[in-house]
Amino acid sequence: MNLVKTILNQIAEPAAQASTEATAKAAEQLTTQQNMLHFVEQSDVVGKTLFVILCLMSLLTWYLIFVKGISNRIQSIRSKRFLKRFWNAKSLDEVAADLEQNGYNNPFGRLAHHAIKASHYHQQYGGSRLSDIGSSADFTIRNMRRVIDEETARMENGLTVMASIGATSPFIGLFGTVWGVYHALINIGMSDGVNINEVAGPVGEALIMTGLGLAVAIPAVLALNAFVRRNRVMLSKIDSFAHDVFAFVSTGATIQTTDSLTVSKAVATPVQTQPQSIKE
Repeated sequence: MNLVKTILNQIAEPAAQASTEATAKAAEQLTTQQNMLHFVEQSDVVGKTLFVILCLMSLLTWYLIFVKGISNRIQSIRSKRFLKRFWNAKSLDEVAADLEQNGYNNPFGRLAHHAIKASHYHQQYGGSRLSDIGSSADFTIRNMRRVIDEETARMENGLTVMASIGATSPFIGLFGTVWGVYHALINIGMSDGVNINEVAGPVGEALIMTGLGLAVAIPAVLALNAFVRRNRVMLSKIDSFAHDVFAFVSTGATIQTTDSLTVSKAVATPVQTQPQSIKE
């Protein structure tokens, strides 16, 4: 009986040791395979360059998302505060005084400031220069249009970069995939027999480059669409506000509404005067 136990122990110990070694080796291989840098280290200069380019594109995309997201949020808060003060004002003179006191650090404030300033300037100096030729209304419209163009350019700042990243990063990842598969095939052709160790690195690199290219492109495209829609809505509000401001500036009417998207009743409805009887 003791002899049987001894034989079983001698058989079980090598089997357990082999199982432990196999488990440790499998875990080590799994850890190595999950390490992205392991595949990148096996690539050549072209593969590493493509990897660095995609990483830089990703960093730039998230930087623009963070910066523009914070900037848009701040501009929205400032615009709401200014519009509330604007529609609660009694006249454009009160609006001008508010702009001098609180500044014009939002699109609506800058538009109102330049419209009021242009109207006062043309009334005081007239068309003394070539850029001032025309009526006061024409001069005010030109200045307001210039402000809207500047705001449009400011809102679109960085969107071209995001669009370029979203359009090109999948192709950069695809190029890395093709390059990795190419090296895998070269290694297979140069070896006497097919060895998985010789092709695993390039194939893994190819798969990583494909996934990395998509990981860079998807956030860029989603953020671009969100920013474009936000800019479209904001520019529509600015355009409506510009019509209201121009009506107030050109007619000199007082502000009698609190809705930024509705023209003042004093401007929209002409003043009707009752005829007076002539006393003889």
